Amino acid sequence: MSNLTKTPTLDRSIKDWQALWSGILFSAVFTLIIWAAGENLTRFREILLPDTGATWYYWKLPEPTLITRLSAWGLYALHQVFFWGLIYYAQTNVKRYSSNLQRINWIALLGNALFITLHFAQTHLFYDGLAQDVSIFSSQGSVILLLVWVIVLENKRRGFIWGHKLPLNQRVNQIAREYHGYVFAWAAVYTFWYHPMENTAGHLVGFFYMFLLLLQGSLLYTRVHTNRLWVVVQEATVLIHGTMVAWLQAGTTGFWPMFFFGFLSIFVLTQMHGLGFSKRTRWLISAAFVLSIVGTYAWRGWGNLNEVIRIPVIEYLCALLLIGIFWVWSKVKQQRQSAA
Repeated sequence: MSNLTKTPTLDRSIKDWQALWSGILFSAVFTLIIWAAGENLTRFREILLPDTGATWYYWKLPEPTLITRLSAWGLYALHQVFFWGLIYYAQTNVKRYSSNLQRINWIALLGNALFITLHFAQTHLFYDGLAQDVSIFSSQGSVILLLVWVIVLENKRRGFIWGHKLPLNQRVNQIAREYHGYVFAWAAVYTFWYHPMENTAGHLVGFFYMFLLLLQGSLLYTRVHTNRLWVVVQEATVLIHGTMVAWLQAGTTGFWPMFFFGFLSIFVLTQMHGLGFSKRTRWLISAAFVLSIVGTYAWRGWGNLNEVIRIPVIEYLCALLLIGIFWVWSKVKQQRQSAA
């Protein structure tokens, strides 16, 4: 998501918009392919170990082999190096935004489509993803880091909370912009290879979300890459995924409101303020948000009301921590430049 502070007015007939909609269609169709091919994974599901709780990732083989590990980690490494290499090349050679697809975009789109296809084949041949060897919290944490980084990155345009901007200096903003592509590419590719391409509802929504993030990265240095609505759509999609997974795991008595209202509160407090809504519209959305909370917890019990603030508190504190890291980073860079 390069240079998200720029939000030009776009003509939907131009080529980067065509690529965006084509990529969204590809993502939807491939998600359907994962769903349709899911029954072919029965031979793997029959040997999976019982679920033992929140820290256990259910969809991994009980007895991994060298080839199952190499297939996942090897393809992940190739995908990661490919994406990072494209970003480095673009930053050092392209450096300009265009309304048309550039050569780097075609390479990125075709390359990511190839790795998506390879992951599908790898799942059906060997099943295991990176989950076999790393914690489930690493996958969740990578996505949280991405979302928190966007909050910092967009501070200059839409503000931190309710349109109010944090007074970040130019060096902090520059670090956030310069390195965000590498971090976002890691978060997307790592999470993409963490899971096998299973056809549960949670997996399907999750992979569709990953496809959108890979698409966004493939459209680097295009105008549509910085479009404010497209950026918020990607941020807000996690609301659907998180809520659905929580609902499927525990039903109406589970923690689904924590994800639904948690991520929705971030939309109300921060994300919607970059969409050009009038003050009246923003207050109407906020009122509907509050009424939905009142209705839900009148039924659910007021003792559970703290669920609403858990995710936003975590994300905003992490955003402040990230700003602190950027500030220290900028000071170190400044001292090195002065010494040189």
